[in-house]
Amino acid sequence: MPFCELSKYQTAEDGSTSTNGLKIFYQTYGRGFTKVLLIIGLAGTHDSWGPQIRGLTGTDTPNNQEGQQQPPRLAAVDPESNFSEDGDGGDGGASILADYGIEVCSFDNRGVGRSSVPKDKGMYNTTIMAKDALALMDHLGWKKAHVFGHSMGAMIASKVASIAPGRVLSLALLNATGGGFECFPRLDRKFVSVAIRFLKAKTPEQRAAVDLDTHYTEEYLNEKVGNHTRRDLLHQAYVKGISSTGMQPNHGFEGQVNACWMHKITSKEYDIVRSSGFLVSIIHGRDDIIAQISHARRIAKKLYPVARMVELHGAHLVSHERPEEVNEALMDLIKASESKLDADEWTNLCNIQTSEYAYTSERGESTETMPTHIFSMSIGREMTTLTWIRRTSGSCSSSMLELIMKLQLVLLYFFGLFLMLLQHGKKLFRNLKPMRIAAAAS
Repeated sequence: MPFCELSKYQTAEDGSTSTNGLKIFYQTYGRGFTKVLLIIGLAGTHDSWGPQIRGLTGTDTPNNQEGQQQPPRLAAVDPESNFSEDGDGGDGGASILADYGIEVCSFDNRGVGRSSVPKDKGMYNTTIMAKDALALMDHLGWKKAHVFGHSMGAMIASKVASIAPGRVLSLALLNATGGGFECFPRLDRKFVSVAIRFLKAKTPEQRAAVDLDTHYTEEYLNEKVGNHTRRDLLHQAYVKGISSTGMQPNHGFEGQVNACWMHKITSKEYDIVRSSGFLVSIIHGRDDIIAQISHARRIAKKLYPVARMVELHGAHLVSHERPEEVNEALMDLIKASESKLDADEWTNLCNIQTSEYAYTSERGESTETMPTHIFSMSIGREMTTLTWIRRTSGSCSSSMLELIMKLQLVLLYFFGLFLMLLQHGKKLFRNLKPMRIAAAAS
């Protein structure tokens, strides 16, 4: 089994080993000079990246599978060189990837799957988990890699980029938020229903049913595939996946939630990422009820001019719901990075510091002012690119909107607290059993 022993690569600040016995389970797929590290989100395991692994490498068979005929490992090269013998960069990223291929690594974060599950909540935060990812790169012998993260994994990937920017070739943040209060989902009837069902879920079948409603749009789940709906087929796959690794231990889940809650990228860290020379792609599903798209747009703004915002129709697992579009966006990022594309050519954002959002097309067409943040996917030269513009009017309505959002977060906090107290109260009630008193002898 492929494990990375963290104690071989990590030590505490006082010099003592801080990760004795902790292991990270991982799998690698494909072969090539181009290295891609995939970091999954809360409660997810390495195989949650399936559509991207297949899309980037053409296979979902792990390199270490017994009996597999392994191609020889390629000699290490400097990723900065673009692999061109004459030093002129060749004919761009497309031929580079075709000639040299991609090797992908995905892994189980600490607290889930086959990786170690520390019981101490203090052993979970995004900085610690970013150092786990860097230790894994050391274990694999990867000097640099394209780092892609989803949800909590995007938080971890951001920390990797701020801690060790010299080891990042490009950064992709899928369905990302800034952590803390931004982790709260949108408060509506669907969220309340999902939250209650999640707390009640005790079996893989119950957990799978809840996960489907948070990961995908209703439209996608109701699509017919032969004689079945996608919901039926995905439910079977989810149950199988959960059953194979077991339900996530409570202390692992609580630790990862703690990591999300405590996560924060400071202004200094954003400056590091923005000035380190690599490109960033922020990919998000418009219908995500877990990570609200407004938070991702804010991250994109903070990473201007190196960031591109890609919005797709889909929910939290847009990487599964729209795999072709997501894979194309990721490949565009890799190709742009390998061919040294300039940030101004990469970004589809415009840094105008005013307050009302509108958009204009790349072709110079006139557009209407929009009341909300507007971004668009920009994959390929022939597509219309929407750029981000703010206008000076409407500052009062903008302040009112921010106040409403803060009030919503406060309500969500107290609602979450109420749900936790309700759950603990139910457990306490179940544990209270009436005492039997023996009849007095006459």
